Amino acid sequence: MLQVNYIRENREKVLEGLSVRHFKQPELVDEIINIDEERRQFQTSLDNLSAVANAAAKQIGELMRNGKKEEAEVLKAETTANKEQHKVLSDQLANAELKLHNLIVQLPNLPHHLVKAGSTAEENEVVYEHGKPAELPSNAQPHWELTSKYDIIDFELGTKIAGAGFPVYKGKGARLQRALINFFLDHATAIGYREMQVPHLVNEASGFGTGQLPDKEGQMYHVGVDNLYLIPTAEVPVTNLYRDVILKEEELPVKNTGYTPCFRREAGSYGAHVRGLNRLHQFDKVEIVQIVHPDKSYEALEDMSAYVQSLLQKLGLHYRVLRLCGGDMGFTSAMTYDMEVWSAAQQRWLEVSSVSNFETYQSNRLKLRFKGATGKTQLAHTLNGSALALPRIVAAILENNQTEKGIKIPEALVKYTGFEYID
Repeated sequence: MLQVNYIRENREKVLEGLSVRHFKQPELVDEIINIDEERRQFQTSLDNLSAVANAAAKQIGELMRNGKKEEAEVLKAETTANKEQHKVLSDQLANAELKLHNLIVQLPNLPHHLVKAGSTAEENEVVYEHGKPAELPSNAQPHWELTSKYDIIDFELGTKIAGAGFPVYKGKGARLQRALINFFLDHATAIGYREMQVPHLVNEASGFGTGQLPDKEGQMYHVGVDNLYLIPTAEVPVTNLYRDVILKEEELPVKNTGYTPCFRREAGSYGAHVRGLNRLHQFDKVEIVQIVHPDKSYEALEDMSAYVQSLLQKLGLHYRVLRLCGGDMGFTSAMTYDMEVWSAAQQRWLEVSSVSNFETYQSNRLKLRFKGATGKTQLAHTLNGSALALPRIVAAILENNQTEKGIKIPEALVKYTGFEYID
């Protein structure tokens, strides 16, 4: 959530940033500034009235002590009128604060100056590409045919149990999933991330804190009786561990990782491009989260991007890195790198990770702050990234490593799977 002081003092910069994102309601900026002015006027009037009331209370006390009861009663009558005015102003202030809040949460984060002003995914900037496409035999198959051939993932069985988008992993398919999870967690903890096991359900406050609410209600599964939400990513519970927390500067950076299943309704998703593992309602993911000093957040973003790339390299996958344009970037992000792996069988790029810097957008909602050596308290910066999401990684491994002997497991995974081939 943007800070109202920044909006008020940097109107043109805010409008410029929103234009990079192709935000369709720039008029909200002036509405926010106008309502904030009303709020400040109500607050000033209320403060003045409180000061008068406090002075009157002291004066009444002195009059009573000096035996001037009649004068004290007259002053009491005046303060009663002030109390009524105080209530009116308090109600006006509360209404203005509510209006202001409801408007500010509709504004997305402002993009970093390196983010381009494109409006679609086709305008994202390719900043790096690694490796070459796998050379496959002429009879190469997409992963949804390979999973059936080797009986390792059953999409129809999942549909019977829950519905489309909930696959059942079987035998070596299940072991490959578990191997990847352990592989990702082990590598994250080896470079200083602390592993966390967190709830898979969150409350509204948590969804609001990281920006999923009120922006993405339609994409989240809601447990109505308990008013809880199934998590779309471990980012939500792992980051919310620090909601309403004031850290010490020397505790930064905070680096946590966690494995969770993820649940996304993906409403309106259909067609060949979402077939098989390409898009699911339930999938597994290892997440990395950092809380850092504002001066260090873009250095942290580059480090996180490099780390995710190192995992892809260890798995022997051909990938590219995109810097998302303003129109394709997530609501809460100031800058995002997407990592995509090449599916040689599908002849298309598959997104497997997003690494984002939210600057103070999440921490302002979370009231996540740190106190420096001078005693000054300020908002921290938050970042997160997929390291990695499993479905499309599994799809790429199956498709890019298919041989006449079977699916060859990447060397880095063999000690986790206990087998070299799926056959």
